[in-house]
Amino acid sequence: MPKINEARILIIATDGVEQSELVVPRDRLKEAGATVDVASPSGKPIRGWDMKDWGDTIGVDMGIADANPGDYDALVIPGGQINPDKLRTDQNAMAVVRSFLGDGKVVAAICHGPWLLVEADAVRDRDVTSFKSIRTDVENAGGNWVDREVVVDKGLITSRSPDDLQPFVAKIIEEVKEGRHSRRAA
Repeated sequence: MPKINEARILIIATDGVEQSELVVPRDRLKEAGATVDVASPSGKPIRGWDMKDWGDTIGVDMGIADANPGDYDALVIPGGQINPDKLRTDQNAMAVVRSFLGDGKVVAAICHGPWLLVEADAVRDRDVTSFKSIRTDVENAGGNWVDREVVVDKGLITSRSPDDLQPFVAKIIEEVKEGRHSRRAA
């Protein structure tokens, strides 16, 4: 059970990530003392989506293929429509997600980010929330969709939208302190 100031957290994202859903967790987790790395498929900076139009260019620390899940305590998957739709078809991104899930590490996904959890078959028989437009996807994958700002089921943290960022980040910090969770591997 690491203290948050001893924790290492990985965020995976690509072009079209909902900017606030990457920047707010990254910055708040760093402010809490965690080491936070951002990984993109190419290892190059990515372009955020800021609600209705393209946003800022966001620097990254490495390529997703270069990220070693064993070096991290938690994984954060930001949403937006574009980001998770691209990442769920990326073999390296899905390998990282499955590794974190299989090791019982904290995995946090917001907005459309749970699409990667659906792809990894990680929502079956779990309480999950997401952006409302992917509710049917979550339910078709066997998840119990719940309309709350943040839902936690054995270290799997999900939230609905940028409006829920404050409780989402607070729950990441809390769950990291709890450590690994026993759950069915993806």
